[in-house]
Amino acid sequence: MLDANLKTQLKAYLEKVTQPFEIVASLDDSAKSEEMLALLNDINGLSDKISLNTAGNDVRRPSFALVRPDREIDLRFAGLPMGHEFTSLVLALLQVGGHPSKLSAELIEQIQALEGEYRFETYFSLSCQNCPDVVQALNLMAVLNPNIHHVAIDGALFQDEVEARQIMSVPSLYLNGEPFGQGRMGVEEILAKLDTGAGARDAEKLKAKSAFDVLVIGGGPAGAAAAIYAARKGIRTGVAAERFGGQVLDTMAIENFISVQETEGPKLARALEEHVRAYEVDVMNLQRASQLIPAGDDGLHTVRFDNGGELKAKTLILATGARWREMNVPGEQEYRGRGVAYCPHCDGPLFKGKRVAVIGGGNSGVEAAIDLAGIVAHVTLLEFGESLRADAVLQRKLNSLPNVTVLKMAQTTEVKGDGQKVTGLVYKDRHTDALHDVELEGIFVQIGLLPNSEWLKGTLELSRFGEIVVDAKGQTSLPGVFAAGDVTTVPYKQIVIAVGEGAKASLSAFDHLIRSSAPVV
Repeated sequence: MLDANLKTQLKAYLEKVTQPFEIVASLDDSAKSEEMLALLNDINGLSDKISLNTAGNDVRRPSFALVRPDREIDLRFAGLPMGHEFTSLVLALLQVGGHPSKLSAELIEQIQALEGEYRFETYFSLSCQNCPDVVQALNLMAVLNPNIHHVAIDGALFQDEVEARQIMSVPSLYLNGEPFGQGRMGVEEILAKLDTGAGARDAEKLKAKSAFDVLVIGGGPAGAAAAIYAARKGIRTGVAAERFGGQVLDTMAIENFISVQETEGPKLARALEEHVRAYEVDVMNLQRASQLIPAGDDGLHTVRFDNGGELKAKTLILATGARWREMNVPGEQEYRGRGVAYCPHCDGPLFKGKRVAVIGGGNSGVEAAIDLAGIVAHVTLLEFGESLRADAVLQRKLNSLPNVTVLKMAQTTEVKGDGQKVTGLVYKDRHTDALHDVELEGIFVQIGLLPNSEWLKGTLELSRFGEIVVDAKGQTSLPGVFAAGDVTTVPYKQIVIAVGEGAKASLSAFDHLIRSSAPVV
């Protein structure tokens, strides 16, 4: 199952296992069970602290549990955790085997203090780059607290469950049989939903912090670069981010970040956060900014957050990035996650053999159509304009595919459904104004980005597109407030450009500090 190179790497990791445990497999006579048995045999042979029991009686087959004889742990995989989930498997083996996680002592204590019974089920796909965060978070929580149970389920393998629960987006989480959440979530996000008092406690912690010299709002490439450049100046630096990594977390392949030939978004996001944390930076996650109050007589800007907390700083760097643009048509919100999707890599496998549409003829839309064409029965690509905007090489590939239909001058006007899931869409032919119905089961929206700047309206200058207006130094219309990345008017929304703009804004903020009357601490 595993090649020699992967076995060598895994064996080195498993040397960190300190406590013996058992893999209990529940198998049948299917080909997938044979693959799972081969995988588990490979793992079993790489450590003398791991034993394999094939007499499991779990109702999901193939599946396996990791069992410690000295403590209660309920952690299971239903399906083969390969692809993006192989790292989840390795971490689970290590953590069940006694190797400590890198989670902070505060979060570990919060997990262990949870009372009650929590039975989690996570549906994932092997091509989903968002799913491992959820799987790894809940696996770790199950290791730390015996009241937490978790099974990670390959949706493509257990199609009956996916159909019964009308799951059309991954990761999809269920708690005690009821929907709990969709999309990327880490330990902090899950805890925030389980521990209802956490938000108020967090708000008080923010208010108690002393003022920063530089406070960065946003944790994407621009925000990370800004924080690193500020911290290297030896000044008090903080980062408040809704989710560290930002939009990079939703990016599959990255092949144009100079000096890195190829990587994936989540991997780059982890590297950015690790680099920031290598310095004396106060990183505050799960913080969604809601208001900016410009500096008063005290010379300090104030940023308020959704949880009621607030932070003060001598200078600010706004790097809140952008998000996927929505169609804003009837039915889109009603069927979001029930056929309307925004990540073809994540959710594409759930539409195997079905009919889908892709909205948007730029690079993202055409790439999505090409990827989906290898999975689904048929793809209909709808482009608002008279021609596709994607690169020529992508258009040639698209046109070579037999199960793709391209509709130009097509404006989507409605998402249709049966109350449970998407059944089709309506589009207007912009040449004739005639309306047409397309029967399908999934719609993937790929029509560009919107800046995350609504919370700044009326506070500083925004462009007609909602972008923060900045000058060549990243300065906004408010003195001492700078901005960088996709939320600004800087053209070409690229990771490498965001990193450079973040560094520039940070240098400008430092220059502002040393030239202003406020002393640098």
